[in-house]
Amino acid sequence: MTNADDFGFGTQIRKSPYFDATVRWGAKGFSVYNHMYIPRDFGDPEANFWNLVNDAILCDVAVERQVEITGPDAARFVQMLTPRDLSTLAVGQCKYILITNAKGGILNDPILLRLSENHFWISLADSDILLWASGVAVHAGLDVTICEPDVSPLQLQGPKSGDIMKALFGESILDLRYYWLRQVELDGIPLVVSRTGWSSELGYEIYLQDGSRGDDLWEKIMAAGTPFNLKPGHTSSIRRIEGGMLSYHADADIHTNPYELGLDRLVNVDMDAEFIGKSALRTIRDRGVTRKQVGLIIDCEPLKGPNTTFWPILKDEQTVGKVTSAVYSPRLQKNIALAMVSIDCTDISTVLTVQTASGSMTATVVEIPFYDPKKTITTAT
Repeated sequence: MTNADDFGFGTQIRKSPYFDATVRWGAKGFSVYNHMYIPRDFGDPEANFWNLVNDAILCDVAVERQVEITGPDAARFVQMLTPRDLSTLAVGQCKYILITNAKGGILNDPILLRLSENHFWISLADSDILLWASGVAVHAGLDVTICEPDVSPLQLQGPKSGDIMKALFGESILDLRYYWLRQVELDGIPLVVSRTGWSSELGYEIYLQDGSRGDDLWEKIMAAGTPFNLKPGHTSSIRRIEGGMLSYHADADIHTNPYELGLDRLVNVDMDAEFIGKSALRTIRDRGVTRKQVGLIIDCEPLKGPNTTFWPILKDEQTVGKVTSAVYSPRLQKNIALAMVSIDCTDISTVLTVQTASGSMTATVVEIPFYDPKKTITTAT
């Protein structure tokens, strides 16, 4: 049996409250995300995918660190950080947002949770927004307090996740709507649960508010999930690419703007409220973009795993973009990819050439998401 102490690069990389439990339950490899270890290997990634789409998986995503913003000016300050209009954000509601810099570049694409009138969590993708927000606050002239709280989320995802939540919390938890949250306890363990997740499947995120109870919480959920074939797992590259979900540093970075990703709905440059990047994003909107994200089907033998470099994309022997995320989908039986290409190469059915690690391959531009484009799975009641 693998010992938790077998993993590690030193004390500068933090371990989650679930680290020992994940090793005990079969984690064999980890990546680093937000300066923490995240389990990335529980065996066959295709088996992990089928566990997710057929039953349920439990994932340690404590690496989704929270930036907590409180104080009398908290709502105004949070609006400064994002181009999404938050004027209708209710207490108990969550929203997917972008955080942009003065040039309109994307710094993070987190989930925002509003726990009370002046209490917010920003649940992060992989970048140091605690530092960014703290720096913005220095010059904002607003009365806010910013910190990283003792909060560590798990993701319970898959079609049977609702059954497992019911077993844990009772029938009333099934009333929780998509992108809403609730504060609960489980045998004295303080939690916030939200109907969100990074899987494009029905799912929940369970935010532990006491790191000393991580092992207890993991075991309680696994025990409740046993009748429903719950498995320990990791976030599925296959499923998130099928769903067209972004991975920060891969599909977006500081040099990417929301319009290039087709995320116009997350930007309101005409609202009265000020936010960082407003002027730049208005200019980008009015001028138009020179490149855009598309979906690709790559015509080659099944890829052995996700790409680990950005593959160049060519048309007429000229480089026109790059593949940002690619994987073989066993359900679609196709190699699927997200790519950033020149605007004149974005029409559906455009044929391009991708230079993969195995050589040049033909690829065709298609609509994204690749599966369940109307998101009927995640939003079903």
